[in-house]
Amino acid sequence: MDDFIKQYLEYNQQWAQDKQEEDSEYFNLLAEGQHPKALLLGCSDSRVSPSVVIGADLGEVFVHRNIANVVAHSDLNFLSVFQYAVEVLKVEHIIVVGHYGCGGIQAAMSNNLYGLIDNWLANIKDVMTLHEAELNAIADEQQRLNRLVELNVFEQINNIRQTSVFRKAQQNGIAPKLHGWVYNFSTGLINVIFGPEINSSASRV
Repeated sequence: MDDFIKQYLEYNQQWAQDKQEEDSEYFNLLAEGQHPKALLLGCSDSRVSPSVVIGADLGEVFVHRNIANVVAHSDLNFLSVFQYAVEVLKVEHIIVVGHYGCGGIQAAMSNNLYGLIDNWLANIKDVMTLHEAELNAIADEQQRLNRLVELNVFEQINNIRQTSVFRKAQQNGIAPKLHGWVYNFSTGLINVIFGPEINSSASRV
């Protein structure tokens, strides 16, 4: 067995033992079911772990991750997760979390061909087209990439608004609150760019 795999399993055993010692009912309560308050859509990047970044314990956040935290209307995987979160789990918040330094965003901004992933990155290119004038006006490449990360989060929130699941929830008066965050690797902090944390009718985008 590879050393790092062995290390993971050993950590799991120690973690489970520690949790059991802290609270003998911890795993029994988890086994009874989940009652998360939020659905988090994040990037698959290994450097962004929701449970680590926001300190969420098991059962607190329902999570879906893909490359560049995209809401694609043809993605039955996300839409199924979304519907379950809203209609069954009754989550109160939906959080889209991007991150500066996103490889998916960088790949979308380049003219290189990567293969199958290019079809997925077309969703990001749509965001680029929508905000072409603003992005072209940014001379510094890193700042332009960072701005696209923010704009992508904002447009994925707009995509959520257009789904049948969200529109139905709005009609029934149970639509979750929407949040747009960007995680900064260099500081470890979350930059809030959209949501009631700022203002119900305004954003930083």
